[in-house]
Amino acid sequence: MAPSRIARSSRYRPRRLLVCALATALTALAPGAHAAYSQTPRLDPGDPNGAWAGYSLGRSSDTSAPRYAAPAGSVAGMDVSGHQGVVDWRAAWDAGARFAYVKASEGVGFRNKHFPQQYDGSRGVGMVRGAYHFALPDRSSGAEQAHFFVDNGGGWVPDGHTLPGALDVEHNPYGGACYGLPPEGMSRWIAEFSDTYRARTGRFPAIYTTTRWWQQCTGGNPSFGANNPLWLARYAPEPGALPAGWRFHTIWQFADRGVFPGDQNTFNGGPEQLARFTS
Repeated sequence: MAPSRIARSSRYRPRRLLVCALATALTALAPGAHAAYSQTPRLDPGDPNGAWAGYSLGRSSDTSAPRYAAPAGSVAGMDVSGHQGVVDWRAAWDAGARFAYVKASEGVGFRNKHFPQQYDGSRGVGMVRGAYHFALPDRSSGAEQAHFFVDNGGGWVPDGHTLPGALDVEHNPYGGACYGLPPEGMSRWIAEFSDTYRARTGRFPAIYTTTRWWQQCTGGNPSFGANNPLWLARYAPEPGALPAGWRFHTIWQFADRGVFPGDQNTFNGGPEQLARFTS
């Protein structure tokens, strides 16, 4: 069994106009939505930019593939890693992006060399932004990786323009899907990361994942939904079924390309709710 989670009240209330929790829970995965999941090749361990949020969903090179759009009235955002290099943040802002997540770290020892330009640059044009950590649970403990993340740009402060740090847990880019851990072990690892991050920053981290990976590698553990905001990854016209324990998503990564550099995201609420989410 995973450690029990300490409940707390949500810092914002999601706008249900964007997705009905019941309908989402009952929606089956669209055919092909995760077709690339089992076909994604392993990442070269020597890649200087490492993995990225959505690696396991595949990165499309087919320009004729459908380009999904954010729901009308939602707040548009993006996420980037070292693979995007130096980002033109003014152009992204002018195109409509209002928030961004930037990869800060991976495992222990890997830092995004473009992090300062990406993290500070997004804030410089007026976006709210946060950092994410690509988890490698087979390399070190959850606590060790949480400390490494916070020490390398992943912290949170209640300044009104910093998103809570995010833990990216998805298919292992370098080996077996679940990093060699059984569901109970994976749940303990995530809980240790989450609790350590909260102890360091005062906030629970968001969790980035796919419904399929969560079911496979945590056994559908429902205990994180009460405290950890969900950053859902699914490249499809709608969010679909959510991982166990969550009644709604906070952020939805819906495409790996679009009008912004990097991946395309939408916040499940309006500008006022996004502002509350940062404080």
